[in-house]
Amino acid sequence: MILNITERIGIWFDAKTRSTTRQIARRTSRRGFISRVSSTLLGVGVLPLLPVSRAFGAEGLTEIGDPEACDYWRYCALGGTLCSCCGGSVNSCPPGATPSPITWVGTCRNPVDDKDYLISYNDCCGKAVCARCGCHNTERDKPVYFPSKSNDVLWCFGVESNAYHCTVAVVLGEAQDI
Repeated sequence: MILNITERIGIWFDAKTRSTTRQIARRTSRRGFISRVSSTLLGVGVLPLLPVSRAFGAEGLTEIGDPEACDYWRYCALGGTLCSCCGGSVNSCPPGATPSPITWVGTCRNPVDDKDYLISYNDCCGKAVCARCGCHNTERDKPVYFPSKSNDVLWCFGVESNAYHCTVAVVLGEAQDI
């Protein structure tokens, strides 16, 4: 009886599979096999929970410009004093000042990547007003029909002292097209 090539490959594959399976069975137990499969499945399930950088806008953001100048790209909707001129930074209050939990949000274009980003403007409160680097940017500003949506309102609410000191501009993430 002459076998065609497909039958020969099938016989060879069956023999190889049988011998490999027997070798694995000799070297491992059922419980060990189930344990390894379970560990692998658990590891794959836990992988998305690992602490990795989720690139939520600000982490890998490349920027140019002077953070102590009113024309810095993040300040397109900022009305107030720059914390970067008053002992703080673009996104952190100076020592002794507390960020207000209430903010306003603007959308500014980063000239490096030509993308729009959501910027949270937080007033830093609890110290006397810093009289340096005052800015009043109103790029894409609309008439104020609701004072609660204006950058002209002091936002020092929800903190111990309502005394305004300066404002920070924190990048929340890339603005999506609506």
